[in-house]
Amino acid sequence: MRNVLMASAAAMAAEVMTIPLDTAKVRLQIQTVAAGQEPKYKGIFQTMGKVTAEEGPFALWSGLMPGLQRQFINAGLRVGLYVPIRDLICGPLAPGQNPSLLQKVIAGLCSGALGIAVANPTDVVKIRMQAQGRLPVEERPYKGSMDCYSKIISEKGIPGLWVGVFPNMARNAVINSAELASYDQFK
Repeated sequence: MRNVLMASAAAMAAEVMTIPLDTAKVRLQIQTVAAGQEPKYKGIFQTMGKVTAEEGPFALWSGLMPGLQRQFINAGLRVGLYVPIRDLICGPLAPGQNPSLLQKVIAGLCSGALGIAVANPTDVVKIRMQAQGRLPVEERPYKGSMDCYSKIISEKGIPGLWVGVFPNMARNAVINSAELASYDQFK
């Protein structure tokens, strides 16, 4: 349990420090540029500077609350489920015997996919909160993360919170497997 809480706390601290970069990434990804016009955002640092100048420095932390929710849930589950899944895959082992690297990789894939499958709604809300910052304040559809969850559910139903879940699961499964299986292999 201690490892799970430590992983969640570390992931949440990393989210606080990196969300300005993530906000810039989202802005770069969603911008549209008319033919013959210059893009508003041209790179990560220029984007961060433009967002700060136009919307204030706190705009770079748009989506922080759902980002923290995502990290708490995802990190807790991916780390917390890894050993039980690994042990389920390899079965009882003799004292001193270790699971194979392949068993560890598969356990990492499974726990990473399950963690983000549960946390996907927080990811959807985080991205929507980050994306709405490009709109004038009076045109922003969400007042906060809880309002965003509520509006997604009322407009698209519960499944609307799981849009993009399969590519998200694939991406996070690979990342988790690389992290946890390699850590487990060399500890």
